[in-house]
Amino acid sequence: MEPLFELAKVLRSKNSGPFEITLDVLFDSVDHYNRVKHSGAITRETISKLYRIDEDKIHHLVFFDQALGFKITIARDISSGTVGDRDVYGAQQHAPLMKIMIE
Repeated sequence: MEPLFELAKVLRSKNSGPFEITLDVLFDSVDHYNRVKHSGAITRETISKLYRIDEDKIHHLVFFDQALGFKITIARDISSGTVGDRDVYGAQQHAPLMKIMIE
């Protein structure tokens, strides 16, 4: 088993408008991508638990074979730039994904 960050080439997050955050994971190897995709480790349930959110807050979880990657879009608790927002660009939200273990 290996953590996701050791298999992925790019692991990032960013705003997807003021009310959502997108998590992008890209690979430079077809083998690594397929390993992660078919591992069963990347699910709505996994993301829900990892980010401590209800599954209905996960707007998209999509694998893109052509890009060797997957994208997860989740609702923000508060809109970007609002008082109390701790990450206006959504750029620090990918960290929990890094340690998902992949068989």
